[in-house]
Amino acid sequence: MKKRIKLPKFKNENEERDFWDKMNLSEYFNASDFVSASFPNLKPSSKPISIRLPNYMVSRVKEKANALDIPYQALIKQYIAKGLSS
Repeated sequence: MKKRIKLPKFKNENEERDFWDKMNLSEYFNASDFVSASFPNLKPSSKPISIRLPNYMVSRVKEKANALDIPYQALIKQYIAKGLSS
């Protein structure tokens, strides 16, 4: 680490945003200062979609999911993931 950053007290987010926009962090850190980080609890972002399925198919998936004791949408995701991996 080259030198410590002295942070001022910010009145609001805009003032803090302006401070960080003008800040050159290369004056304060070397590449060797950084360490690898892992975030195991982060979930990948998801996007809702609409898909039309025949009623019998939705019923069958719900029955199967109930037998497996998992939500039916989770089962549909598993089926899609399995299809994509083959």
